[in-house]
Amino acid sequence: MAISAAIPAEQLRLSVAPMMDWTDTHCRVFHRLLAPHARLYSEMVHANAVVLGDRSRLLALDPVEHPVALQLGGSEPALLAQAARIGAEHGFDEINLNCGCPSDRVQAGRFGACLMREPALVADSVAAMIAAVPNVPITVKCRLGVDDDHEWDHFLRFIDTIAEAGCRLFVVHARNAWLKGLSPKENREVPPLRYDWAYRLKQERPTLQVIVNGGIADAAEATAHLEHVDGAMLGRAAYHTPYLLHELDVAWFGGELRSRSELLRSYRPYVEAQLGRGVLLKHITRHLLGLFSGQPGGRAFRQILSEGAHKPGADWSLVEHALSLTERKPITS
Repeated sequence: MAISAAIPAEQLRLSVAPMMDWTDTHCRVFHRLLAPHARLYSEMVHANAVVLGDRSRLLALDPVEHPVALQLGGSEPALLAQAARIGAEHGFDEINLNCGCPSDRVQAGRFGACLMREPALVADSVAAMIAAVPNVPITVKCRLGVDDDHEWDHFLRFIDTIAEAGCRLFVVHARNAWLKGLSPKENREVPPLRYDWAYRLKQERPTLQVIVNGGIADAAEATAHLEHVDGAMLGRAAYHTPYLLHELDVAWFGGELRSRSELLRSYRPYVEAQLGRGVLLKHITRHLLGLFSGQPGGRAFRQILSEGAHKPGADWSLVEHALSLTERKPITS
């Protein structure tokens, strides 16, 4: 699997998408073991929650996670600037503004995908965040447009307006967001993917970094995008089949391919440290369920963890039991 010679290795960006209620610090530590070179993202946090909420929980960050980005939601420049400053103080390596989430809750709060209709406001927000944290990259994740707006010029104007405010990297979920009539799940599946818009953006604005997102299901597809853009962001594929992250990291950046069992056992010290702090095993193992997806014993692995991790006293021995079911040799006659 060759990568594009047009992109220097130091500029490649393999990213793991922010997913609300999924990509917590336990998940990110696991993904870091799988993919040492990937850029990890937090789940989206509203700027107001960062400023007024429980930062020890919302901004929990283990040192091994770096490089990791904090994704913010919001539309008030001053509040976003304050939240960006707090995020930087907590050690995040990048602050990403979400302009792509289509959920009703996000729309009601005037952030997410509906911001694509207000490029000047997004630009003001980006400028305020850059002024607040000049040494931390401020990036934007967006869609191609909202509802039935399929005008290239509208999309390019949105990008240009924000780039003029100082943003140099855009993660482009290459489909429209429908703000009415489709659920968030349907918004990830129904609007057609148009990767060619992300490719064209890179071609017409070569000084910008463009990362493509949306519908990327396997390593070959992710790598093919490197012929046109600077990187790929994986979402549900990385979560439901996490070994894909390891395969991509090795293919793009080098190193030795390690087995699933070896990788998981390297997670043990972190898991036991968290158990010692009172974290329940179920909060950690929920991120492991897809590791053996499609592999012998994968269903049993998932079943053991799903059924046992919530029980009182569940510890690493449960993980070893689940692992043992993937390591059984087939019986031959």
